[in-house]
Amino acid sequence: MRWPAGALRSPRFRQLYVALVLSSFGDWLGLLAITALTATLVEGLSAQSFAIAGVLAVRVLPAAVLGPFAGALADRLDRRRTMVLTDVLRGLFFGSIPFVAAVAEPRPALAYLLVASLVVEALSLFWIPAKEASVPNLLPRRDLESANQLSLVATYATAPVAALVFAGLGLLSGVLPVAVAELALYVNAATFLFAAFQVSRLDVRPAGAPAAPADDGTPQPTVLASIREGLRFARSSELVRGLLVGMLGTLAAAGAVVALGRPFAESVLRGGDSAYGLLFAAVFVGIATGVGLGPRLLGDLSRRRAFGLSIVAAGSFLVLLSVVPNLAFAAVAVVLVGASAGIAYVVGLTLVGGEVDDEVRGRTFALVTSLMRLTLLLTLAVAPAVAGAIGLRTVPLGGVELQVNGISVVLLLGGLLTVGVGVASYRQMDDRPGVPLRTDLYALLHRRRRPPVFPGLFVAVEGGEGAGKSTQVALLRDWLEAAGHEVVVTREPGATPTGARLRELLLDPRSDLSPRAEALLYAADRAQHVDRVVIPALARGAVVLTDRYVDSSLAYQGAGRALDVAEVADLSRWATQGVRPDLVLLLDVDPAVGLRRARDVGAPDRIEGEALAFHERVREGFLGLAAAAPERYLVVDAATAPDEVAAQARARLLPLLPAARAAVPA
Repeated sequence: MRWPAGALRSPRFRQLYVALVLSSFGDWLGLLAITALTATLVEGLSAQSFAIAGVLAVRVLPAAVLGPFAGALADRLDRRRTMVLTDVLRGLFFGSIPFVAAVAEPRPALAYLLVASLVVEALSLFWIPAKEASVPNLLPRRDLESANQLSLVATYATAPVAALVFAGLGLLSGVLPVAVAELALYVNAATFLFAAFQVSRLDVRPAGAPAAPADDGTPQPTVLASIREGLRFARSSELVRGLLVGMLGTLAAAGAVVALGRPFAESVLRGGDSAYGLLFAAVFVGIATGVGLGPRLLGDLSRRRAFGLSIVAAGSFLVLLSVVPNLAFAAVAVVLVGASAGIAYVVGLTLVGGEVDDEVRGRTFALVTSLMRLTLLLTLAVAPAVAGAIGLRTVPLGGVELQVNGISVVLLLGGLLTVGVGVASYRQMDDRPGVPLRTDLYALLHRRRRPPVFPGLFVAVEGGEGAGKSTQVALLRDWLEAAGHEVVVTREPGATPTGARLRELLLDPRSDLSPRAEALLYAADRAQHVDRVVIPALARGAVVLTDRYVDSSLAYQGAGRALDVAEVADLSRWATQGVRPDLVLLLDVDPAVGLRRARDVGAPDRIEGEALAFHERVREGFLGLAAAAPERYLVVDAATAPDEVAAQARARLLPLLPAARAAVPA
């Protein structure tokens, strides 16, 4: 993980980040100031409560109506201008609220405050997707996760700062002719105007994008058509569907804790306000921990898998919270619920930013944001109502009367539902089908880099000298190309310009290399080969056929040179970045026969010139590797006719070929 230096190394992201910090700080300060000002415009505790509730309600309401429109416009309009305009308007509206409150009667002033809050929140719906869709254009994809961490830190860490500033402004209001709420709103307006200035100097287009899109005369789709296109994309994308289901389930779990925290602390934990304060703090401590440390703890674990697992974890801890009525345990469980939700949130944002095309990214972020806000609103409204409807009941169970609390029941059902959502999201988004989850978890616990996954197919052809590897590679290439596959044929050593020079040194009979030096040179060739040839080909979906790969080092340097095979394997794993063949075709031949074939072709090289005993150890090394992992190997008797060997190889390869390719002839 590159946090925070990775993302902050980008000057463009730093510039946008300053605007984000200011806007987030302004949002929190504005919320504090507006609620405080609202309380001064009405009299009576009940009236104040209803007025403040109305202000909070109008901050959520626009998401239900304007969310899809905001996303569509974020994809259609210039994102920098969208952010600048919305920040300017938010600043002006915030600045107008104290002015109207000072010159108008309380009722009209309260009405204007509600309208202004509604407009400001509506403008935020346009700013957020424009910002989120711009971030992936400002820095390398590897830094997206740290950028999302920083964004979430800016969103939530500015809340206590805003509270301290609000308290400090209260001290100033005693010497200035203005109330603290009004002064805070003026400061808030200034933060938005400065953020607008900051973004106005920023280019948020993708690298290499033209200054203005070319007008080819094609009419632009309407906003409604853009919305429909975005919804179609969300329905058709397994990634977006899995993200939506998962993030909404996670938010509902966290929302249930917030909604039921006070009655849970009172009626279940018997702790009152102190227990409630502890649980409330625990939620945000957990979220901050998940956002800040989660990606580091995940290591190289597939982010698609990690997303579903974090949701399952959140639901499981919520279930534990509901069944163990102990304050200390509840505090720990709530921290873990928050941490799991924080991990799911930052991973979900990273997946949307990194894997959704720029053309529909704004609509996707708007859809996710809108549905999350609606889910939170529904959870806050429904969870207490359902818990209250259940109430306190006595249920007879096997001759024992069981006391049932509606709050615990709702938390239990919410936890089970969240676990189910996590499982569904995991299955929807799993990008490593066929690889057991325990394999990835074992690698994570032991901090071993997990093998990467590519759309292409990787086949290594191995065997001793004179086994006929080059012949079989050529036959497989012709068969695959006839079926319409892109085929990349390569070899070790010598597939790159650097590798060619290493090959001369490694195979020159005059070279005097120690076994360890030989192993290191083969690893150096392999590192260059994988990085420059293998990975680019697999990433674009090609079938890669390599004449020798890691198994040759394990057999020749490990068994043949009597080096520690585990050490050679670790060296090769590091050199290859964990890239393993999908299939190893091992051509087994008697070393005496193979050496005779090889020497009939030409003078022996440094390896072919080794004693027969060396090559017999190599053969045993190959066969031992195949016996240890038969699912990855096809061992063929290379003494048979080449066409028969090729037929066996084709039969084994056929079910492994990329499904999207043309049908392969038998």
